[in-house]
Amino acid sequence: MTLSIIDWLIMLVYFMFVLGIGFALKRYMRTSNDFFLAGRSIPAWVCGLAFISANLGAQEVIGMGASGAKYGINTSHFYWIGAIPAMVFVGIFMMPFYYGSKARSVPEYLRLRFDEKTRAINAFSFAIMTVLSSGISMYAMALLIQTLGLFHGIIPDPYIFHVSVFLSAIIVLAYIFLGGLTSAIYNEVLQFFLIVAGFAPLVWIGLRNVGGWQGIKHTLPATMTHSWRGMAHANTNTLGVEWIGLSMGLGFVLSFGYWCTDFLVIQRAMAADSEVSARRVPLIAAIPKMFFPFLVILPGLIAVSVSSKVVSSGQNLSASQAVVTAPVEGAQPHGIVPQKINPLNGKPVLDNHGQPVYNYDLAIPVLLLHYFPTGILGLGLTALLASFMSGMAGNVTAFNTVWTYDIYQAYINKKATDAHYLWMGRMATIGGILLSIAAAYAATNFNNIMDALQLVFSFVNAPLFATFLLGMFWKRTTGHAAFAGLIAGTLAALLHHGLSIPANTAAGIHGGWIAIVHHYPSDMAQNFWTAIFAFSVNLVITVAVSLVTRPREDHELVGLVYSLTPKPVETHLEWYQKPSTLAFGVLAMLVVLNLVFA
Repeated sequence: MTLSIIDWLIMLVYFMFVLGIGFALKRYMRTSNDFFLAGRSIPAWVCGLAFISANLGAQEVIGMGASGAKYGINTSHFYWIGAIPAMVFVGIFMMPFYYGSKARSVPEYLRLRFDEKTRAINAFSFAIMTVLSSGISMYAMALLIQTLGLFHGIIPDPYIFHVSVFLSAIIVLAYIFLGGLTSAIYNEVLQFFLIVAGFAPLVWIGLRNVGGWQGIKHTLPATMTHSWRGMAHANTNTLGVEWIGLSMGLGFVLSFGYWCTDFLVIQRAMAADSEVSARRVPLIAAIPKMFFPFLVILPGLIAVSVSSKVVSSGQNLSASQAVVTAPVEGAQPHGIVPQKINPLNGKPVLDNHGQPVYNYDLAIPVLLLHYFPTGILGLGLTALLASFMSGMAGNVTAFNTVWTYDIYQAYINKKATDAHYLWMGRMATIGGILLSIAAAYAATNFNNIMDALQLVFSFVNAPLFATFLLGMFWKRTTGHAAFAGLIAGTLAALLHHGLSIPANTAAGIHGGWIAIVHHYPSDMAQNFWTAIFAFSVNLVITVAVSLVTRPREDHELVGLVYSLTPKPVETHLEWYQKPSTLAFGVLAMLVVLNLVFA
């Protein structure tokens, strides 16, 4: 692939703008509150776009595109039952706790509700999760640069992957180091609009060339074009999970566990200028979020619907002429998705049966190359790079906050000046980037980064959600119980992962590293059930230990437990300004989308 000067200029302008925001905001970073929480002065709509953009990294764009190509329209469940209901719950019920308690992070809320040891275990596990997530975004960006040959002829081919990892690390480090969370938020808003501008034309051109949605339905198996068909049994749908595992594992545990407890997104809402604004943030974000399957999942479906014989979009074809592939029955379609190549040794990857493994992470990049001409190609590539930057920056800003407040200040240096904590936040940014580089190399073992991310979430967020659920709605929950439940839930996740394995994978990072007791049809099915086991064990252990330990007095839990917390005052708001009204509207649109694509 050869990029024109226009394509290079578009990408160069983007990177200059990103770094320019960091330099422009550096002079406003006077206190640790400015650096970590943006001084709690950002308008709701800006925080809302940042809220969704922080989750709009490589896992959203590349990962959801890959899952669309691998699993089909079933991937929409990650939005329509795996995100929107939880985002509504956060806005209505949880933001008053977070914002009202003045906690600077999710682990700090756990300290206020439970005790120091519960905060500690969450702080360390969350820090690990953020660097793993950041590393996955870094890996995806380096893989894209290597695959597209952006540095071909400039850097020797064996070194392109490695140089790309370190180059992306340096750029993100620069603007977070300078402008902190404020820099990340405003760059995330920029990245949101870039992603929409870059992917909307791709979907339009792609649909036009495969005969629209009807062309995709003609080409692919029915289980890939209906979101609920085949969910009665794990073997009759592409996700390899029945409706119970889907609704409980994804729709409840992983979904609520992520959106309700992950400081990466909660941090954006906490930067809002008032409690009412903070409650609106996830609700505002939910509106574009529910339509993102059309921008990020649909390209994956288009990629596996296209034959390599399909001509480029420069030629005018009717819808019937454009579709040249036959319906695929019983086999996994791959269309123009290339075979996976190990980025470290350049060799093709084969499964346990010696069959080629297809790299679904490249579904969207190859579709960009297949359809986009010069100039628009530069915009599309910039949108991809923006998504990677957004994911990396979001995780790094969450990491430096948790490290500084919940680990360094809590256990290493409790009485330092605010200036010292500001300095430590910048040092933590450097450390987080270095750890993310290591995680990027670990991510090379997966052919779908969404599989890798959901595995991480099943270990960290799933057990944590049980702790939050009991802590917020059952005042009898104790600190000893919360700590014991978190340990037990995480161990349950490890045990389940170590005793189970997805089909056609070798024991190791995919599971089965203790013994192989059970096979799952897919990585995602294993992730959902790992989350269910982690949540359930935590819930049972926490309840049991709470019943035999002494709870805190009611007056100590005001503002921390739902039944003991004054409800937000909304009498000064018109009916259409109330968060609950917005929530009902969001849920109504959600029901319609599920019915249309059922």
